[in-house]
Amino acid sequence: MFNPNTIKKQEELEKRQRLTRENESKKSEVENVELTREMIEEEKAYRRGIVSIKDLIAPASMEVKPDFLRLGEKYVRTFFVINYPRYISVGWFSPIINLNSTFDIAMFFYPVSSAVILKQLKKKVGALEAQIISDAEKGAARDPLRETALRDIEALRDALTQGIEKFFQFALYTTIYADSLDELNKLSDEIENIVGSRLVYSRKVFYQAEQGFNSTLPLGNDELYITFNMNSSPVASSFPFISSELTSDNGILYGINRHNNSLILFDRFSLQNANAVVFATSGAGKSYAIKLEVLRSLMMGTEVIIIDPEYEYKHLSDAVGGTYINISLASENKINPFDLPRAIGSEAKAEDIIRSAVITAKGLVRLMLGQLTHEEDSIVDRALLETYAKKDITPDSDLSKAELPIMQDFQDILEGMEGGADLALRLRKYTQGTFAGLFNSPTNVQMDNQLVCFSVRDLEDELRPIAIYTIINYIWNIVRSEMKKRILVIDEAWWMMQHEDSAKFIFALVKRCRKYYLGVTTITQDVNDFLTSPYGQAIVTNSSLQLLLKQSPASIDLIQKTFVLTEGEKYLLLECGVGEGIFFAGHKHAAIKVVASYTEDQLITSDPRQLLEIEEAKKEFAAQMGGEGGGGEVDEMGI
Repeated sequence: MFNPNTIKKQEELEKRQRLTRENESKKSEVENVELTREMIEEEKAYRRGIVSIKDLIAPASMEVKPDFLRLGEKYVRTFFVINYPRYISVGWFSPIINLNSTFDIAMFFYPVSSAVILKQLKKKVGALEAQIISDAEKGAARDPLRETALRDIEALRDALTQGIEKFFQFALYTTIYADSLDELNKLSDEIENIVGSRLVYSRKVFYQAEQGFNSTLPLGNDELYITFNMNSSPVASSFPFISSELTSDNGILYGINRHNNSLILFDRFSLQNANAVVFATSGAGKSYAIKLEVLRSLMMGTEVIIIDPEYEYKHLSDAVGGTYINISLASENKINPFDLPRAIGSEAKAEDIIRSAVITAKGLVRLMLGQLTHEEDSIVDRALLETYAKKDITPDSDLSKAELPIMQDFQDILEGMEGGADLALRLRKYTQGTFAGLFNSPTNVQMDNQLVCFSVRDLEDELRPIAIYTIINYIWNIVRSEMKKRILVIDEAWWMMQHEDSAKFIFALVKRCRKYYLGVTTITQDVNDFLTSPYGQAIVTNSSLQLLLKQSPASIDLIQKTFVLTEGEKYLLLECGVGEGIFFAGHKHAAIKVVASYTEDQLITSDPRQLLEIEEAKKEFAAQMGGEGGGGEVDEMGI
């Protein structure tokens, strides 16, 4: 039957469809015009030389394959973890991080309410207990898997209830890069084998290569959403930004691990001994690195003693309120080489104290007078004993009240001995000649500060080894008398290695200092002279901490042989920049970059340009304060 309403409805429908098509056509035309306008603007911008950030960071091309991407010339593949073992060790992810390859890591944590998890765990516990009871009633053998699962769930319920643990859905993705498909497949097998050896099972993405790549970009978008239920402790074990080889819970920051950008935190006193050696060329940053260690050690309460040959530590000492002692011919600071070692405990015998003092003084006399014949050595030995006896210092005396002899007393004894006149004549320049005054006075310095620096910059080269020997002996007597956590820094230690007696003394100090809670740091730029000495080799052997910075081609072969370096490590030391090198701690080592904050850098810099800028800033500040009526001096921190 004919129905007019039906025809009318059909016409209205056709009219609406026609209008819709016209609107879409107009909208499409507008969009095309807008798109064309954008393309024209981009073309104009390109011709003007204006390039957007997107243009700069975008790859030249992108090809999507089922299991990898090709970005320009790079091949990219993403892995995700699908299963973990019941127990997982801390730092299990470190072998992946330490691979010498380029890769991105993404970790997504989705917190789950404890109430929700506890409810589900309660149901699971009920089901497991019911099954275990049912098996027992039937006389079936116990199921260790069910019993283990029940214990684990109960422990997790306790931890969640007490707030010790939190619960997460955890996703871990790794994207690797390679220059060829073969290299990509080889690296993929290596990663799967490493994580598989820890019973962690991973898979490479398939038909989701683009989504996997996007998930590891620094955008925070998880386009894969492949998660695993985990509580806080196992999640923390996957934390990637650690260096399990050279990171400890205690200690100070030495620098950045160049291999994985993690922090090298270490306590040198946790090793079998706290001794350290630092080898580098001039200007490589060795003093800078040690000053940084000194500054951070002071913050941890460690006492530091420094022998400064070049006035490098004065600025640091003043900034932290340390004691700076200048030892020179014109200085008022004196150390008597005839000081007696301090008694250690009530059982110390006067005879042993005197014997130790004589042996140390004899080593100093050899440095002063050169090689001695056997006859001369015997004369010196007898003269030293008589010098102490002249001041009533004998095995039967009360040493606490004794007046100590000086170098002039020793010379007087030699002059009165048969065969000692020639030795007294050679010794006279240290008592009445050019070098008089340095070793011929009672000790008047104190070591009652957390940081004490001894400067020997103003000493002549001939006197420097003798003065350092005397200073170290004085320090050693103080260290032995009171056990504290201390570090002794001997800068430019090659001065001491030039003479057998002083080298032997340093070696004995390095071997014995562990018993007195002392760590000795020896720094040198003359690597060949240091390592060719038998005592230098022994000092390296007895130092658990070693820092190698940039080396010269002339000494690199000896360094490589001494420290058993690979060819890659050898070239790293030849080509690294200032403050970069290799850090050894026991049997482990890593590439290091020494990094300081701005404030630390201002306190420890040795760069002449920076030091001049600091001095200029201090003068400007002083002038400004004077102009404002402030007056007064500007201390080292007023920069």
